[in-house]
Amino acid sequence: MLALYVFLGGSLGLIILSARSFTSQFSYGMPRFIAFEAVLGLGVLNAPAWFVEPFSLLQLISWVMLLDAAYLVIHAIWALRHHGQPDPSNLDASRLTLEKTTRLVTRGPYQSIRHPMYASLLWLAWAIFLKQPTPLAALLGVLASVALFITATWEEKFNLQVFGDEYLAYMRRTKRFIPYVV
Repeated sequence: MLALYVFLGGSLGLIILSARSFTSQFSYGMPRFIAFEAVLGLGVLNAPAWFVEPFSLLQLISWVMLLDAAYLVIHAIWALRHHGQPDPSNLDASRLTLEKTTRLVTRGPYQSIRHPMYASLLWLAWAIFLKQPTPLAALLGVLASVALFITATWEEKFNLQVFGDEYLAYMRRTKRFIPYVV
């Protein structure tokens, strides 16, 4: 029962944070919300298994992936804040403040992948899956992956409108989520 309350409370928080992005027809907020919901569901579902057999191979791989995901998102946020030149006059309520940049960021993790924060969420989802692999957890991992792929695709269309040829050239020399792979 506690797990249900945690999920519902987390979902309410995600709805509040995402509400503005739902109002824009050009926003990629809905698939991003679905990805966050899937990761939240994975976390609640697999929470009881986080510290069971802490030195098993799956647990060790999961912890490494979790640490990598945390490092990647922190590094990506740092790069956006230091190199993105936020635009305080941008009144687009459908985008987070962090997303309202006036310069295309191609440093830090953005040097080799276009979506390090979404890559971090992918890594997080599959790391949590490894805590206790079940068919339901696999379904949630796939849901998160598909939602993040859709989010990234829609965001790229938006970025092409904002940054034009510069973003097109950036797309040609980088991968979406995993350097040199995908």
